[in-house]
Parts: sequence; structure tokens; C-alpha cells
Amino acid sequence: MPATPHPFPTHSAVVADLRDRWNILTTARRVAAFTKLDREEAEDLFFDLSSTDQAKLLVSLPAGERRSWMRLLAPDDAADLVQEAPEVERDGLLGLLDDPTRKEVNGLLAYAEDAAGGLMNPRYARVRPEMSVDEAIAYIRKQARENLERIHNVYAVDAEQKLQGEISFRRLFASDPAQTVREVMRTELVTVREHTDQEEVSRLFARHALVELPVVDAEGRIQGVVTVDDIVDVVREADTEDIQKMGGSEALDAPYLEIGFLHMVKKRAGWLTILFLGEMLTATAMGKFEGEIAKAVVLALFVPLIISSGGNSGSQATTLVIRALALGEVKLRDWWRVLVRELGSGLMLGTVLGLIGLIRILVWQRAFHTYGEHYVKIAFTVSLSLLGIVLWGTISGSMLPFILRRAGFDPASASAPFVATLVDVTGLIIYFTVASVILKGTLL
Repeated sequence: MPATPHPFPTHSAVVADLRDRWNILTTARRVAAFTKLDREEAEDLFFDLSSTDQAKLLVSLPAGERRSWMRLLAPDDAADLVQEAPEVERDGLLGLLDDPTRKEVNGLLAYAEDAAGGLMNPRYARVRPEMSVDEAIAYIRKQARENLERIHNVYAVDAEQKLQGEISFRRLFASDPAQTVREVMRTELVTVREHTDQEEVSRLFARHALVELPVVDAEGRIQGVVTVDDIVDVVREADTEDIQKMGGSEALDAPYLEIGFLHMVKKRAGWLTILFLGEMLTATAMGKFEGEIAKAVVLALFVPLIISSGGNSGSQATTLVIRALALGEVKLRDWWRVLVRELGSGLMLGTVLGLIGLIRILVWQRAFHTYGEHYVKIAFTVSLSLLGIVLWGTISGSMLPFILRRAGFDPASASAPFVATLVDVTGLIIYFTVASVILKGTLL
């Protein structure tokens, strides 16, 4: 994730121009441009880079220049950089930190990168509940001089570091200096455990409109804080990964222009091959009904209409359900409610499309005499097939993400192309089965 922004960014024209061109520059050109900046401009750019780019830049700099840049970072940002660096460089980067910071960073690296503990900053403003407001302000000023990069909220903790309450920095300064922290702090707190998944953390931020979220252990001792700028990057990364998967590709592990050509092809080829093999079943299904097509060639005219309608309805349903699962709007236990809801939606949508198909055939027959003497039966064949296929597409598209989540896979793997391919094959079976029943004794 991107590092915490510099508290006083200048963003000169030189820095802005270099930042815009950063992704298209080679590593050597990046280092050359970076070293030509004055210190203030270089800091602006360094804090503006993602952890991945910071790591690439840092390991490319001469060994003697790395220490000052590494020590600029807050512990959580330093941990992110170390995780993004090549494994052979990690111990060396950790060795550039002072002892207290190194311990903090090693503590953060013990947590999973996508958990609250891996996102948190172990440095936060703390006071005792029994302090007066005046004493608390003086104590926070001392902490700020020593190791606090920024202050959103102040946390009241007891002698065992158990969280007792919190107070915004602004409210603390606006309070009567003679009051105690206990009198002005909030005790109804939103907290999160160290191993809570980052997506759940992001939902808490959104639900409660938070700027900062304290991380506590099982005994209620505060371990650090997650700030909104950290979680914004988490949401962006998660959404990017889901969108790429839903497009029928593996998630890219680097920006589009930075990922190697062959690596990108590999990421896309796997799913594309699976989808191609799936579509080959469509040809198999068409072959199974070759006799019916030979007897009633007119049926082949509606194949693209039939399979695209089923694929579109399935893609709609799976996209809506995947997003609802990602946002926590539905849980695994809600599958039955979703099924009932999508059953009704599928029936309504299938009826609408079926009526449109019916009217279209009747109108075209009257205007152009396209479909022969059995056009009414053909119209009802297409109409009922659309109803069945749209209903099936909606149900399968809405249930597949639940099945994948239950099996331990990412629901985003139920990409729209995958669902469309599944429904294409089954849609043909539904279409020709309906046709064989309605047109038996006439065209078939």
C-alpha cells in the first residue's frame, strides 16, 4: 500500500512530472531522476510512491543512502516496504532501522499482510484516564516530539494498556483544562482484533464513518491503530483484484504497464483456455441436436438470441451477488433468501424477454413471412425457452458465488464469462428440449 503521505507535501512541478512518468521509466532512469532531486522534493516523491515502488527504489540506491530513507517511514509503512522487497534484501533493510523501530516492524511482520495487525501503526497517542486535560495535552506534545507522525484520536489506557476510552484531538483541546480525561472521553468504542481480515476492517470504517480504528488483543489491550488512508488502499486493491477476476482473468500482481508481457499472457491464458474448452461443449450440444436443426433450420436463427440472454442474466446475477458478499450485505447463511429473490427475478425477467421474443416473431412473420406456416409454434418455442433459460441463468449465476465461498474459493472467481459459458451450454439443451416438445409432429 502507498506510504503515509508526507505531512507537508510541496508537490513541485518537477515532482509531479516525475510521478506521472514513473510507471514508464526503467529502474535505472528512476534512480537517476530521483537522485537529481533536492532533499525536500525527493521526500515528497518517496512518500507518494507505493510500498512496491519504494522497495524497488531503495534496493537500487547505493547502500550508504538507504538508511536515511528507511528511517523516514512509520513502522507500518516500513513493514509494508520490507514485505515488498526481495527476500534476500529484507534482513538488510531491517538492519537499517533503530532498535525500537525494528522491534515494532518485526512485530507487524508477524501478522498476515491482509489482517488488521498487518495494517496497524503501533504508534498512537495515549494518556491515562485520571490525567487532567492540561496534563494530557502536555504529555501528548512530548509523545509527538518523540515518535508520533500524526494524531487523529487520543486513547485512554490503564496501567495494563487496556483501552478505556478515546477522545478526538480537537475535543481534547476544546475541553476545560481542569477536567479529567475520563470526564471527556468516549467509552462506546468500535475496535477490531489483530487477526480480523482487512475487508471486514474496511466495512467497519465505512459503516461507522471512522478516521481511525484501534486494534486490541483478546484482553482488550490496545496494540495499534489502523488509519483511513491505510484502508482506502486496501479497498482499492481488493476492488481491482475482484474486477480483474470477474473479467475472466487472474488478478494481476503489478500495475498493467509494469507487469511483464509473458506474465500477463500467462495470467489471462488460463481462464481463457478454460472458457474455450467450456464453449466447445456448446458445439457438442449443437451436434447432439443436429437432426432437429436439419429438419427445422429456422431454429438455428434463434440460437445466438437464446444463449446470449441466458448468459447476460447469469452475469447480472453473479455480479450483484459477488459485490453483495464483498460488502458484507449478504452472508453464506443468506443463500436461501437470495435464491428465493432471484427465482422471482428470473421469472419476471424471463417473462419480459419471452414476451418480447414472441411479439418479435409474430410481427416479423406478418411483415416478411419469414418463419413459415408453423410460426406460432416457433414463437412459443422461443418465448418459453427464453423464460426457462433466463430463469436458469439467474439462479445459477446467483448461487455459484455461494458455492465457491462455501468451498473456500474467492467468489470473484465466478466471473461473468465463466457463468455465461456455463449457461450457454445448458441454454442450448433447454432450447432444443422445448423445441422437440412443442414442434413434435410439425417441423420435428
